[in-house]
Amino acid sequence: MAGLVVSSLSLSHFRSHRVLRLNFDGRPVAISGTNGAGKTNILEAVSLLSPGRGLRGAPGEEFIRRPEELGWKIAADIAGPGGLHRIETWAEPGGARQVRLDEKASTQVALGQVMRVLWLVPAMDRLWLEGAEGRRKFLDRMALSFFPDHAEAALAYEKAMRQRNRLFRDEVRDPHWYGALEARMAGTGAILDANRNAVLARLAMAQAGAVSAFPRGDLSLTHPEAWAGDLAAALAANRRRDMAAGRALIGPHRADLEAIYADKGVPVALCSTGEQKALLISLILANARALAAETGFAPVLLLDEVAAHLDAGRRAALYDEICALGAQALMTGTDASLFDSLDGRAQTLIVATEGGQSRVEQ
Repeated sequence: MAGLVVSSLSLSHFRSHRVLRLNFDGRPVAISGTNGAGKTNILEAVSLLSPGRGLRGAPGEEFIRRPEELGWKIAADIAGPGGLHRIETWAEPGGARQVRLDEKASTQVALGQVMRVLWLVPAMDRLWLEGAEGRRKFLDRMALSFFPDHAEAALAYEKAMRQRNRLFRDEVRDPHWYGALEARMAGTGAILDANRNAVLARLAMAQAGAVSAFPRGDLSLTHPEAWAGDLAAALAANRRRDMAAGRALIGPHRADLEAIYADKGVPVALCSTGEQKALLISLILANARALAAETGFAPVLLLDEVAAHLDAGRRAALYDEICALGAQALMTGTDASLFDSLDGRAQTLIVATEGGQSRVEQ
């Protein structure tokens, strides 16, 4: 199976990297170095070749390299099912993020048609223990990998919901204003729910058909307060309660992702930390397999410090599955020995700090 490939990556004044130029051959990339050297910054730059704020969810101002505080820029060449593409994204201090695709001004949404990226970072380790918002974001990132217009639907839904909440704060009583916004929430909300459920179906199929060293999770989409029939009618009926609360109490924005550890039949939140991490890896791999089956190309995987949580056997199994998938996976670790079982199947980078900036040996 072929994979989507970032063949070159250039950074300018991005985080700890003043200037960086890397070339890749499509194999997995093992990136080692001490904490704070700038390993994750490379993964974050690749994540910004897709729509959104990247793997750390940071605002653009945080990407600026200090102390220079100049504009930052990322440029990359991509090879995939649509052929060769050039992506550039940048921002000046205080300015909005700009995107150029194949030498033409473009939008972040358009990047989703070219670049499919999945990631797993240490901040996600508590996904099953914290609030529903993080799990919704996790599910929506997976949905975005299949449906590039998912982000537009989510933004439109959030905008209509915020406007409706503002009417509550302003004590507006005209039902026509509410009706128009509730219809918009219902339309975009239906897209969100449909995409989310479609992703869960794809993941279930990808897990069922795989031979993997990682556990299977049975996933479901739940709502704390379900509604019957059309969401617009339910929002209208719930208007008085929502006005008292100052916000919408029903809708896709309150959905949660529930997971059962299939081998044990218990909620993942009750499993050990190691089991929870293994399931997260399993879901990322299932997402990648499902995308590869649908598009013919495996997505790019960004796995930050993932090897540190696995024993030697699980590390070897993860690398074997990545290589079998044909995915270009960029992986970080503090010790190069964590990648020994790749045994020549990967490119290696060593990141160090020198004179206050990151330096990469390729």
